[in-house]
Amino acid sequence: MGQGIKDGGDLACGRMTEAVTMEPASDFPGTDDGMERLWTPHRMVYIDSNNDANREPACPFCEAQKKSDEDALIVYRGETCFVILNLYPYNSGHLLICPYRHVPDYTDLTQTEVLEFAELTRTAMTTLRRTSRPAGFNIGMNQGRVAGAGVAEHLHQHVVPRWVGDANFFPIVGRTKALPQLLSDTREMLARAWSTT
Repeated sequence: MGQGIKDGGDLACGRMTEAVTMEPASDFPGTDDGMERLWTPHRMVYIDSNNDANREPACPFCEAQKKSDEDALIVYRGETCFVILNLYPYNSGHLLICPYRHVPDYTDLTQTEVLEFAELTRTAMTTLRRTSRPAGFNIGMNQGRVAGAGVAEHLHQHVVPRWVGDANFFPIVGRTKALPQLLSDTREMLARAWSTT
């Protein structure tokens, strides 16, 4: 089935850095199982960060606060909360509202944090409407691993812009999401628009 790439190139970025020699997949060990593979080597950073048995995995939201906005994909920093792009977005512009404090539950927030958390959610919607014109939003949070929280230890709320037809066969059948905009471009656009909201 298909062909294997022997000598690599930078295919993920759409440009070739070396010559590519294609060989039949049958020349390599293994048995064809009928599955297609989508290679995502960028996820190794996330996997490796959680594989060190001698230390607790670092909280991505706490670590993000120590970096520049561009490197961390932070769109806005408030007094008690901040807004960051989801590294694995459902749609372009998928934002997360996070308190600076490392707390797991919505009930752990102070009254001041609750107010800013809510205000940043409203501003996220307003900013996304101005920049991307979504038809609607999914807004919510998963409290605890059993409820689907990927980072259960640090509270975060999802603000996902939605467009008519954004859930086509690709993610449903192919388990792949096509995103038309790079995260760095999305962050720059939203950060620039945020200050005028």
